[in-house]
Amino acid sequence: MSNQVLLFDTTLRDGEQALAASLTVKEKLQIAMALERLGVDIIEAGFPVSSPGDFESVRTIASHITQSRVCGLARALEKDIDACGQALSIAEQFRIHTFIATSEIHVNDKLRMSNDDVLDMAVKAIKHARKYTDDVEFSSEDAGRTDIDFLCRIVEAAINAGATTINIPDTVGYTTPTEFGGIIKTLFNRVPNIDKAIVSVHCHNDLGLAVANSLAAVENGARQIECTINGIGERAGNCALEEIAMIMKTREALLGYHTNIKTTEISRTSKLVSQLCNMPVQANKAIVGANAFSHSSGIHQDGVLKAQNTYEIMTPESVGINKNSLNLTSRSGRHVIKHRMHELGYKDNDYDMDRLYADFLQLADKKGQVFDYDLEALVFFDQNKQEQAFYKLQYLHANSGHNIVPTATVTLKMGEIEATEAATGVGPVDAAFNAILNASGLTNIDIVDFKLDSKGEGADALAQVSLIAEYKGRKFNGIGLATDIVEAGVNALTYVLNNTYLADQIDQQKQQQKIAGI
Repeated sequence: MSNQVLLFDTTLRDGEQALAASLTVKEKLQIAMALERLGVDIIEAGFPVSSPGDFESVRTIASHITQSRVCGLARALEKDIDACGQALSIAEQFRIHTFIATSEIHVNDKLRMSNDDVLDMAVKAIKHARKYTDDVEFSSEDAGRTDIDFLCRIVEAAINAGATTINIPDTVGYTTPTEFGGIIKTLFNRVPNIDKAIVSVHCHNDLGLAVANSLAAVENGARQIECTINGIGERAGNCALEEIAMIMKTREALLGYHTNIKTTEISRTSKLVSQLCNMPVQANKAIVGANAFSHSSGIHQDGVLKAQNTYEIMTPESVGINKNSLNLTSRSGRHVIKHRMHELGYKDNDYDMDRLYADFLQLADKKGQVFDYDLEALVFFDQNKQEQAFYKLQYLHANSGHNIVPTATVTLKMGEIEATEAATGVGPVDAAFNAILNASGLTNIDIVDFKLDSKGEGADALAQVSLIAEYKGRKFNGIGLATDIVEAGVNALTYVLNNTYLADQIDQQKQQQKIAGI
């Protein structure tokens, strides 16, 4: 049996299900490309039948990703599988992942079927998926609470039907490592054709055991782990990819397993997912938390200074954290910026040098000094500027102070039209938001969440505003970056306006197609 463990990333499917607002196609593609650069073996890009947007996202990702294998999720229904096949057909190689619940509580109370009916549906679904691809994965939902006899029976039938990967999910994070490892061991002992498929596991973190359960499964024969960046996902989340990857790298001599993950890409991928998904990483999070490589105790600090491995079992550099900060000024040339970006791990085609340098000079004039984290923030913000945006901020002026009613004036360009509006609010950000919404005419947008974060250190750090807005019953994410908090907030709201505009355009196209009978 191979000692390589495949990593199946479901950040864009299970992870996105937990977000307050859906990601755009462009945002999903950005994450998918980062996952490919990270070395993920299989990327579960979405659930194509769930919505036209998800279908388009999966198809777009399938057309761009070449090194990782792209996968789509489908219930054990022909229409789901057909949607997967159509969305993924553009890729040279792809996987269809079909599932059905098998635990007694799910079969009886949710599906209201018999075990025989469930098994029959699973077999038919797998055979239908094989019409599109030889790479079919079958999941026995809630396997952790499934009767072991029935689990063995349906796994054997699934492999006979053509499933090449069998996934055993601990869907509700109920099992313990010994218990879950025992389930995997039993399958290898009792299912006669188990060697014809790769056994995978998908563990949730409801009891904080997702990583431990996944490791126990590997030790008992599983060779694929389904996980997410930063452990995001339904409820308490999923097995964290960065933790599994670093456990296997750091303890390879003991465990004997390895992955294809390029660990120096971990930190950057974690930050990207955190920012795009508007899900901050807790400071004490293993591997990628802000405190993961910090030392407060004097004894610890003294030990690390004398020998780094006294209190660090892995280096910050091993996960892509560069400890050295580089002071740059407006006098720094393009070649210095390009060299620093290379040192940070970026390739030439990861960013637009002309736009980055122009943004750098503007920031350097405001701050005086620019640091590594500023450059990364500028790259991130540049990648999320919407091309050919309908709404563009032309002018912003805000005024506030003690015993002064906060006011703001904005000029907003909408296509070829410009509108200038002034408004008041409870604060300068609120006033600016009111002016923007009045100028756009979209006063029915409701801001339901607003987060302010500092991207950098000190009083001159960049401000990042992340907000969630509700419009026509849907939620939209917005991200804005600037040295000024009000400007960062307005950038975030403008980002939302452009997303709502695109959503309205898609809805109008669908309505026209419906009227035309297409």
